[in-house]
Amino acid sequence: MAMLPFTRPDLGPEEQAAAAEVLASGWITTGPKVAAFEQALAEYLGGGVQVLTFNSATSALEAVLLALGIGPGDEVIVPAMSFVATANVVTRSGAVPVFVDVEPVSRNIDPEAVRQAIGPRTRAILPVHFAGRSADLDALRSLAREHGLHLIEDAAQAIGTAWQGERIGTAGNPAVFSFHPNKNLTTIEGGAVAFADAALGERLRRLRFHGIVRDAEGGMDVPEWGGKMNLPDVHAAIGLVQLGRLDGFNTRRRELAQRYLTRLPAHPALRLPADVAGHSWHMFCIELDFAALGTSRAAVQARLQAAGIGTGIHYPAMHLFGLYRRLGYGPGDFPQAERIGEQTLTLPLFPAMLDTDVDRVCAALTELLEETPDA
Repeated sequence: MAMLPFTRPDLGPEEQAAAAEVLASGWITTGPKVAAFEQALAEYLGGGVQVLTFNSATSALEAVLLALGIGPGDEVIVPAMSFVATANVVTRSGAVPVFVDVEPVSRNIDPEAVRQAIGPRTRAILPVHFAGRSADLDALRSLAREHGLHLIEDAAQAIGTAWQGERIGTAGNPAVFSFHPNKNLTTIEGGAVAFADAALGERLRRLRFHGIVRDAEGGMDVPEWGGKMNLPDVHAAIGLVQLGRLDGFNTRRRELAQRYLTRLPAHPALRLPADVAGHSWHMFCIELDFAALGTSRAAVQARLQAAGIGTGIHYPAMHLFGLYRRLGYGPGDFPQAERIGEQTLTLPLFPAMLDTDVDRVCAALTELLEETPDA
C-alpha cells in the first residue's frame, strides 16, 4: 500500500512550465514575477493592503519587528504553542518573548492571558492563526488599541483564512504569510507581509535587501542595516500559479476535514479540532491522551507508519525548549500548551488526498481506540 504522508505540495505541469519560463528568460532573481505576485496577492487579500514578498515567513516576521523599532528592552507577547520561529524572531530582534497560554479548543492565543501579561515593556502582541483557524482578532485588536501596542499577525498557516468574513491580512496591521512546501500555497520557500502603512513598507523594502536605497539617478546609499531576504522570480512564478488554485485547494481541505470530523469516533481519549467559519484547514491536528490509552505517541506513530500513514507533531510547547527555559520558564507554566504539546498528532491533509485516504486513516485510528474501552 502506498505511503500516505501527512502533507504533500500540489505542484503540476502549470507550475513546472512557469518555473521553466523564468529559467529560460535569464532573469531568475527578484524581478517582474515578484512584482506581479505581490500585486496578485494584494488583490486576492483585498482591503487596499500592500504586499511585499520575502524568502521566508521567518525573515518577514523578523523584518516587521525591526521595521517597527522593536528590540532590546522590549517585550512581545506570543503563544506558548506554535512553531518555534514565532518566538525565535523576537529573540533575534533583541526583544524578549513573553509566553502566554492558548485556548484549549482553538489552540490559539488566549486573549485573557494576553491581557494579564501586558506590562510596561510590552510593545507588541504576536498571535498565531493556528492550523488555519483565526485567532480572536476582535479581542486582540481591542487589547492592542487599549494599550497602544502593535498587533503583528503570524498568519504563516492562514492564507485564505477569514475572521468574521474578512480575509486575514486585510486589516492593515502587519500580517505575515508562509509559502513553505507544507502550506496551502507554496513557492517552495517564501513568505510575504501584508500591511497598510506606506512608511512601514518603505522600511521593509530596505531591510529585505541590505538596507539599500537608490535615488532617481541610480545612486546608492545604505542608511541602516538590512538583510538578504528577497524572493527570487522563479519562486514567484510558481506562487502566481498556486494563487490561482488556492481557493480550490482550500475548498478541498475543508471537505477532507469535514470527512474526518464525521468519521472519527467519539472517544474520551480523543479530542478533535473544531470547525468554524473561515477556517482554511492548513492542518488537521487531533489530540490523543496517550497515557489513558496505555501507549505513547511514538508507538502510535510507528503503528500508523506501519499501516502506510504518515503523521506529524504540531507543536511541542515552545517555553519548554532549552533556549526559553533559560528565561525562567518551565513545566506547569502553561497547562493548555503543555497538554496540547504532549498529546497532539497531525493527520494527513492535503488537496490531492482521496476520500478513501481519510477513511483509511479513520479506520486505523478507530481500531487503535477500540482496543481501549471507553472511560
